[in-house]
Amino acid sequence: MVAGVIAGITWALETIVLGYALGMTPFFSTEQAIFLAPFVSTFLHDGFSAIWATIYNAVKGNSKNVWKAFKTKSGKFVVLAAVIGGPIGMTGYVMSVNYMGASIGAVASAVFPAIGAVLAFIFLKEKMKWHQWIFLIATLLGVYGLYYSPEMNVTNYALGILGALMCSFGWGIEAVILAKSLTDPEVTDEYALQIRQTTSAITYGIILLPAISLIKGWGITESWSFIGTLFTSEAPWLIPTIAAAGLCATVSYLFYYKAIAQIGASKAMGLNVTYSAWAVIFTAIITKTAPSAIAIVCTLVVLVCSIFAAADIKEIFKKSK
Repeated sequence: MVAGVIAGITWALETIVLGYALGMTPFFSTEQAIFLAPFVSTFLHDGFSAIWATIYNAVKGNSKNVWKAFKTKSGKFVVLAAVIGGPIGMTGYVMSVNYMGASIGAVASAVFPAIGAVLAFIFLKEKMKWHQWIFLIATLLGVYGLYYSPEMNVTNYALGILGALMCSFGWGIEAVILAKSLTDPEVTDEYALQIRQTTSAITYGIILLPAISLIKGWGITESWSFIGTLFTSEAPWLIPTIAAAGLCATVSYLFYYKAIAQIGASKAMGLNVTYSAWAVIFTAIITKTAPSAIAIVCTLVVLVCSIFAAADIKEIFKKSK
């Protein structure tokens, strides 16, 4: 549970740092830059995260073990989870926000733990007691409340719904596949992290970004050309900031995977979404601005209910006695 909470805290830091990077001039200098920003930033983010994970395993002397893990059947499933959760899930999130507004994106990101919990029950036989389901639903409602906006800004309903489904099912399925893969003693959470981030970055760079360029009617290398301009832009802190976000993500994923391995996918997902509440707290500290009453209530709901959703209340009372 501690690992799950730390995963949420560090992902909140990642969200704030990456948001700061996306606010820099190179990402909104042209219409093309505005369109490519979420896709390119995600690619760079996962790429730097893969580098950090590689360095981490190299320092610990795990490089050979990562390669051995990759060649196992469970390692191949980690690759599958990376494609489903990374390019598919994240692209779906971007689509839902782009075509139906931020509130729908919030719904998609809030619903995925519930979908993952159902899938974990079906395929992994992970059982949650009735009161844990109530707390999980309360947590997700709290997340939704933090990001809800009455303005949907629907520009394409069909693509917006498709994106929301891709996001919620993609992230939910990813957690379930990872939970199953991490039962293999040859695939630890540390090895899985490097495989996951490397796969996601490669898929984004080789397949997704060129495909986006072609769909938009640009040259196949147009997305890569834009990436090149980021390294030579007049915003010298842009790339280091994205690298810092990637480091936060690496730490977050590492603890998230530990939580999945130790308490199961459904409970780990419930703890991981506390990032939305931690982000409110960190933003208030950084900006020295008090959040609204609704934000405070929703933050408390998310933090408290997520803990009880992951914990067995009866066991807690037994141990306290």
